[in-house]
Amino acid sequence: PSQPRMAVSTDLLAFYRALFERSCDAVNALASALHTHYVRRGFRMTNGKGEFIQEPFRRSLGQAILWFDVLQVELESQLERAVQASRDLVEASREPPEHPAPFIPTVDVIPRERCAAILLQRCPACFGGVVFGRKLEEGGDIHVATDGNFHHRHRRSAGDSPHFYDPSYFLPKAQVDAIGRHIDRTRKSAPKPHAPLVPHEAIDLCENSYEAADGKKQKAAMDSFDDTGVMALICRHDIPLFFANIDTPGEQQKYAVALIDHLFALIPGGATVVTLYDVGCVLARSLSQYDILAETVTKRLRFATTAMHAYGHEWSCQLIYNPRICEGLGLSDGEGTERLWSRFIRLIGIQRSSSRQRRLWLLDRQAAAIGLEMRADLGDWIRRRLKRGIDEQGTAAQATLSECDATIEDLRHQWALQRQSQLSIRAHAPARLKKELDTVFALQGDLDASEKALQATSEVISKGNASQCTRDAIESLERSHQRLMDKVDVLYASLNVHDRFPELEGINIEFVRTLLLARDLKINIRKRAIGSFFEWDKLDRAVGGTQQALGTKLHQQTRKAISKRQPALLAALRKFNGYCEQLEELYEPDCSIPLPTPLPTKLNELRNDQTLMEDIWITPSVGDVPRWLDDQDVRDGIRAMLKRDRCIEEQRRLGLEADNLCRWFGDELAAIELALQLPGSVYLPLCHL
Repeated sequence: PSQPRMAVSTDLLAFYRALFERSCDAVNALASALHTHYVRRGFRMTNGKGEFIQEPFRRSLGQAILWFDVLQVELESQLERAVQASRDLVEASREPPEHPAPFIPTVDVIPRERCAAILLQRCPACFGGVVFGRKLEEGGDIHVATDGNFHHRHRRSAGDSPHFYDPSYFLPKAQVDAIGRHIDRTRKSAPKPHAPLVPHEAIDLCENSYEAADGKKQKAAMDSFDDTGVMALICRHDIPLFFANIDTPGEQQKYAVALIDHLFALIPGGATVVTLYDVGCVLARSLSQYDILAETVTKRLRFATTAMHAYGHEWSCQLIYNPRICEGLGLSDGEGTERLWSRFIRLIGIQRSSSRQRRLWLLDRQAAAIGLEMRADLGDWIRRRLKRGIDEQGTAAQATLSECDATIEDLRHQWALQRQSQLSIRAHAPARLKKELDTVFALQGDLDASEKALQATSEVISKGNASQCTRDAIESLERSHQRLMDKVDVLYASLNVHDRFPELEGINIEFVRTLLLARDLKINIRKRAIGSFFEWDKLDRAVGGTQQALGTKLHQQTRKAISKRQPALLAALRKFNGYCEQLEELYEPDCSIPLPTPLPTKLNELRNDQTLMEDIWITPSVGDVPRWLDDQDVRDGIRAMLKRDRCIEEQRRLGLEADNLCRWFGDELAAIELALQLPGSVYLPLCHL
């Protein structure tokens, strides 16, 4: 402007920038504080008519903050270009490494092959390596996690503003939409034949259990919101890498695929990646059935579920995708996205009423501040993981193994047998049979309830002076009820359970019926219990200070949800334990089917009961009952062995990351020293304004 009305100190703007990194967008609070401060000192802003201005600083200060940040971004980009030119010179002067790679790569290794500079600067521990090609079975080269959040919405009524900023973290909308159209085209073709790692029945149950797997489920009202959420891709150190803006009602696969595809475009051609995702099993199956990603990408890509959400998946799914069970993943948990969302929580209310451009600017700048802070903390992160992760968990696992009678070789053999048995297609009832059984069992429950009501009515009437007509009516109802009960038995027999499970031929039909009832009920109990555990964890972490305070309303809602679900869960536990007693009475040793173990009715004990996560065995075992199923000492030893293996893998990965971090620090130091000596870098000190 030719005649500015207000000047703002750059020192104040620099102070606000530091404040923004800690408290997000506080321009309204700062403007109000300045106004109050000047009024108390006797200074008031007036307009041309001499009238007092109610908010004299908000608009001007907001614009000054915005354009000061744009200037800072431009200066930082110039500084980065100058230093990058020096990095290229330093890299070009190096000789190829003489020492071999610490592992056998899956592809030909190119000496000092590097990731793109943008990845290297965001997390040097993950992307600072110079040799790539580690097998996916051994954990791969890079671990990332992705997840969507539908709290970061934007109201349609807030409108938009002229373009003023190019986000460095967000993928362009055109890039994401192109991936979406490609997915739609490929899904029109027939699925490719492939050998599934997990039975389709188990993946179908996982898909039906998670909202994230349902891209058509509406999670936000599109008539009120034009942007409905954000999808994030982070490294295993929780540092944000890229975001995709969600502008559809549900969490469609195109967002996760676009982020993964963009990542592979920035890493060496031989690098392997493990992606942790809430519904990684579902996305992995989609990529196997359709040509969504190029084969050069899928052969270097492996999926796992996040650690917390893994326990909501089917047990057979966990055997392949649970990071605490998967070989090579160390202690990577994939829950860094949840920790990232907790740091973004202050932006939720602000961005809904901001313009669309300003919303992206707020999220992008906040992500940049968080990324720089976490990059500076990488050394402490590695130290904490060594102490709290490897030392504490590894010591506890070793203590359990020392008390176990079985050797490590025996435990590995039993674990292999368990995986083979529980990944078998015979361990899963077909979905159609399960639905039919549910219908029959629901009808059986209704008839049982009506029988009790009929008996109670008969007892009351028999005590009085009922007429012969009334007694005849009661007897007629009892005969009709008995005929209905007989028809239910015929209906159950018509399901041909023995045809679907020929192994059950010759076993008492009442035992089989009770066994399948107990199996389905335990699956239901597991889902209810895990939901309650998540809610209790939310309260515990908030009280302990490791997460944001829930607030009175959310705290009450969480408590109410827990109290509402608890009676149904306890009733289901008592019913399941009743089934266990019935099965013990009906059990015939010749059938060779292991009996299920009753579950504790106290939630604290249930939380620590490992049998909760295991399905009921529904097929006879050949020969003796396997030790992994019958021997509690072996079961405890298998869990301890898996924990010890993950700790050993984590220690190796931390060593590689420490090497990457030291190498990056040395390269950065050399590049900066060179940049300061180059003639074209005399303007660089101005970038620190």
